[in-house]
Amino acid sequence: MIPPEASAGDILEATGGILRQGSAANGVSSGVSTDSRRIIPGCCFVALKGERFDGNAYAARAAAEGASVVVVSRMEGVFPSDCAVIEVPDTLAALQGIADWWRNRLDPIRVIGVTGSSGKTSTKDMLRSVLQRRGRASATQGNLNNHIGVPLSILSTPRGTQTAIWEIGMNHPGELSPLCRLIRPCVGVITSIGSAHIEFFRSRRAIAEEKCTIARMLPAHGCVIYPADCEFADLIASSTVAECVPVGMSEGRVRAEHLRMSLGGCSYDLAIEGHKPCPVFLPVPGVHMAADSLLAAAAAWKLGLSPEEIAESLRYVELTSGRLRVLESGGMTVIDDSYNANPESMRASLSTLASLPVAGRRIAVLGQMGELGEAAREAHFSIGAQAAFLKIDLLCVVGEGPESAAMLRGARGIDTAYASDPEAAAELLRTRLHAGDALLFKASHAVGISRCMHLLFPSLS
Repeated sequence: MIPPEASAGDILEATGGILRQGSAANGVSSGVSTDSRRIIPGCCFVALKGERFDGNAYAARAAAEGASVVVVSRMEGVFPSDCAVIEVPDTLAALQGIADWWRNRLDPIRVIGVTGSSGKTSTKDMLRSVLQRRGRASATQGNLNNHIGVPLSILSTPRGTQTAIWEIGMNHPGELSPLCRLIRPCVGVITSIGSAHIEFFRSRRAIAEEKCTIARMLPAHGCVIYPADCEFADLIASSTVAECVPVGMSEGRVRAEHLRMSLGGCSYDLAIEGHKPCPVFLPVPGVHMAADSLLAAAAAWKLGLSPEEIAESLRYVELTSGRLRVLESGGMTVIDDSYNANPESMRASLSTLASLPVAGRRIAVLGQMGELGEAAREAHFSIGAQAAFLKIDLLCVVGEGPESAAMLRGARGIDTAYASDPEAAAELLRTRLHAGDALLFKASHAVGISRCMHLLFPSLS
């Protein structure tokens, strides 16, 4: 977090703004906020403006509630006389400028940038667990990985932090480059290249080109870590002057050998180039989770940790809520993977459900996947087809529209059910569940599939 000695003058320097009111000596003692509902006295409030909101309208209230500095693109209302008001042409650019100013003051710091179509947050969580063994490590909270979230992640990083793990995400072409320039990583992790956000790209190859931005922007003394079996592995390797560290189940410089799955997690032998294999227990099931842990292990290895230190830390991994948490409630197993979904992560979660040893039935409660454009119907049909191929006992599809219909058509041959919304799904499923059943909840965030889970299993709320 920016230090107590920061001032309105520092904010002026970082943003190139104009001081419209107050003193440049005003201190900024409690960080930067973009939410007028969560003002901490002494903070700097940045009035962001979007399609559906305008923070300028709330800046005066933020100042009245204790913000010592406000950054606006338009003065609106009456501000307390002791508040420093800085006017800029673009408040988003100002937020990024403040983050860049603070990033410069965090050095020396080792930054790991994590990007990919899926697996970013899980990989980041695992890496944070491992690196905290070696001093102060900071990481993106939740999934604050876009043009607003990345600056906020930087600004929440305390001076003296030795290592930062920052997620960087994108929805459109060209979005990764400014984020990479902002975080300036020495290690880049590309978790996967799939079809998430393909609505805004020409092809998966175009998505791969965008993801390779982080590889292109790494220094020669850095390294890029990626799945060895990725279709675009050669593209990644050819895009960088940094060291390449491919990882995988059967190939790569860091490998998982003798993978074994159980309801409580997965076990494997961590094989790192030049080291004796080391046993790992990861308290999360799923082949894709084991793959994410390898990416984290590779980054930790390149930062100097031994295989034994890495293995010991992975045992205590805790994932962000909604990322493949396996829970028990009412005599049933609940797989909470509700936060978000794309075709690759949906297939991985279905495979995990199918692989778990359960006494009852395997039930998948799935909703729509967003930002797939013209590929949406085919993608949803393929998910239904995979559920049928894996012989999932019941597929409950949640949400109206042609995508849901396509998923149901793909699931020919297995028991299916349909509900228009999460509440209707909970009502439908309530009479069909039995002790010993295992339920997977997954959909894009906008569907709100977690509401169904919490209605069925209130103890998990």
